[in-house]
Amino acid sequence: MNANTPRHFLFLQGPHGPFFRSLARQLIAAGAKASRVGFNAGDAFFWRGLPGYQAVHGGSDALEDVLKKAFEGGVTDIVCYGARRPVHVLARRMAKAQGVTVHAFEEGYLRPYWVTYERDGTNAASRLNAFTLMTMRAALDTPQAHSQGAPDTWGDMRQHVFWGAVYHAALIAGRRRYPNYRSHRSPEPSGEFLIYLKHLLTMPLRRLRRRIATRRIRNATFPYHVVLCQLAHDANFRDNSDFESQADFLGMTLGAFSQGAPPHHHLVVKAHPLEDGRESLPHLVKALAKTNGLTGRVHLVTGGKLAQLLDRAQSAVTVNSTAAEQVLWRGLPLKAFGRATYNRPEFVSDQPLAEFFAAPRRPDSGAYSVYREFLLASSQIPGGFYAQSPRNQLLRRLPDLMHAPVGPYETLVERPASAQQHIRLVT
Repeated sequence: MNANTPRHFLFLQGPHGPFFRSLARQLIAAGAKASRVGFNAGDAFFWRGLPGYQAVHGGSDALEDVLKKAFEGGVTDIVCYGARRPVHVLARRMAKAQGVTVHAFEEGYLRPYWVTYERDGTNAASRLNAFTLMTMRAALDTPQAHSQGAPDTWGDMRQHVFWGAVYHAALIAGRRRYPNYRSHRSPEPSGEFLIYLKHLLTMPLRRLRRRIATRRIRNATFPYHVVLCQLAHDANFRDNSDFESQADFLGMTLGAFSQGAPPHHHLVVKAHPLEDGRESLPHLVKALAKTNGLTGRVHLVTGGKLAQLLDRAQSAVTVNSTAAEQVLWRGLPLKAFGRATYNRPEFVSDQPLAEFFAAPRRPDSGAYSVYREFLLASSQIPGGFYAQSPRNQLLRRLPDLMHAPVGPYETLVERPASAQQHIRLVT
């Protein structure tokens, strides 16, 4: 591509709400072109007012034709959120074959104060996995390496749920225009809308119950371990682990706890903040506790902030939740079972789970500090997708990052030739 030719960014599916439209406007203001592929009326609703919208009616074959024409027509970049969605897997594969740059967004690895921006893929497909701690440490010694501090206050969970409800309401209202649309997860859009609406309306009551449960656990005298649950329909849980369901993971965890943990220790099952009842966690946890002889020693906390529980915890167990970053930041022992960027031998215990509950080993906090600082100096961008103030902070930085010739990790690692002898990149 000629250096004077404007970049053309093609947007696929994004986070619920106005983030992608706002980002497109920023890129256009920076001299680029922007267009959008839409799969349903929710996508169309959040692109309104901008040109270049093209609806996709049909499955992967229809999308493949649209993308082929787009690349032939001069699209230089694609933008997606959640790189493991089926439509994004196809688009990323085609983009790689055509030499088209992929910009992938995800919730922050170090959430809630940051979002993740990478090239090609995220989580298990992240380029971060190719870098050793030696490489990271060397990169942080350079003058351009500086991490981003968190704001004093932050949080957009209410806006997250609100925009989810708006998106699915628009999708339902216009579903006749997209009769072949099928979501990448269940239930169908009408069910999704009701879930988001119920979540929004019951927030005050659930917040009160959560605070009471958390206070009881924090004020109790028993030592406890925390289980970090994820959404069962989350692509990161489904595609980057060997568990078929949340029940499989929890069944294994409670079984190992009953075998290995001291009899006076308790287990706190921490639900995801957006847990919506697709799986009845209260019934599942109660049944598993009874089966494993743990009645009275297992406590369920439905969502909310994690810090209050972790501050007094003995250890934590997860599949591949990014909440594990908070565990490691506190220097707590961690056991993880899925593929994740932080799942490195320096941080995550390799003990059998029952042995881990009996005597959990702590991570190498010095090594984790290097890893965390590398993330903050590269792919973790201060801001958020949903609330206006965090979104604006994010939008101020992204156009320059997306126009850069290489991604955030390579930008930080690449140095003058005289310094390259100190860097080792594993491919």
